[in-house]
Amino acid sequence: MRSGRYITQQTGYKAFNPTPLPPEPPIEMEGLQHLLTDANIAIGKLDTMGYLVPNLDHIIAMYVRKEALLSSQIEGTQASLEDIFEYENEIPLKNVNDVEEVVNYIKALNHGIARLEEFPMSIRLIKEIHQILLTGVRGNEKTPGEFKKSQNWIGPTGSTLASASFIPPPPQDAMDAMGKLEIFLHQQSELPLLVACALMHYQFETIHPFLDGNGRVGRLLITFYLYWKKALRYPLLYLSYYLKLHRQEYYDRLNMAREKGDFEQWIAFFLKGIIWTSESAFQTVGNILHLRENHKKLLLKRKIASPYAIALLDYLFERPHVSIKEVAEHLEISYQTANLLMTQFVEVEILKELTGKKRDKRYSYWEYLAYLSEGT
Repeated sequence: MRSGRYITQQTGYKAFNPTPLPPEPPIEMEGLQHLLTDANIAIGKLDTMGYLVPNLDHIIAMYVRKEALLSSQIEGTQASLEDIFEYENEIPLKNVNDVEEVVNYIKALNHGIARLEEFPMSIRLIKEIHQILLTGVRGNEKTPGEFKKSQNWIGPTGSTLASASFIPPPPQDAMDAMGKLEIFLHQQSELPLLVACALMHYQFETIHPFLDGNGRVGRLLITFYLYWKKALRYPLLYLSYYLKLHRQEYYDRLNMAREKGDFEQWIAFFLKGIIWTSESAFQTVGNILHLRENHKKLLLKRKIASPYAIALLDYLFERPHVSIKEVAEHLEISYQTANLLMTQFVEVEILKELTGKKRDKRYSYWEYLAYLSEGT
């Protein structure tokens, strides 16, 4: 079959062994061309936005946190954006284990982007990010950074090999398939970049080379691939929210490609995700730019626009959860001056106080977080 075949194993179950990429017969592009054009325009528009945004690194850092949160939530992790900020500020948390999974994802994403400046997409990079993802958290016992040495399967909680909804290739076949996937990544392909990316993600999820964490690694690989191929100069595109919204359709379309060899329907779904996600990210970054301008105008209107007030506003895009002490240290002003400044920001509703306490107060740049928290 075009996509692969089921092979009966010694103990009687059947595991799927995918055919190496690219598919034969080749992808039928005629029905995909309109979507591909729209996807390329959307991703180009988002990347252009990167040139226009001051302090883009801070927005990227927030986007990375959001992606980490959404991708981890797909796997059942219970955490919020506020939890991440509290963890970063060393505030004790009840759900610290869940938050540490998200923090590992942030580390893995940042590590992957940095490593792609040094060497290309490879099995080595995939293993490195997997190790970071699983070290010290749930799944830590499932050989972080190493391909599986026993059979895994996909299905509801409690399912077995007999009741699994999908059984990927066994360890030796999976290692061979990953080697061929690495070759595909480096081939001079005639396939359009976004189509190759869709196939790469499908193939990785079908091989399922690790005992745990395959979903998170597979979603990371989309961003890494586009960044590595320079379709994105700024890592602003993450598909986890789209895949979370369409979770069952995502699984169904992967399965349809496996069962029927119909890669075209999977690629169409993937391209729609690129379009939707690019437009959503473009809108969010635009909203953030408007917010900055509106709040600067508000400070001027209310006669609060001292150099320190403008510096605080800029700092909030980097640290939207802050204390008076942190602001005083960052702006190198007295605690009393910082307290007065924060009180003024609360009065004009730029900041909200979170704790309700008289001491150790924490403040939130709530409108900025509202834009970034969508879907989480």
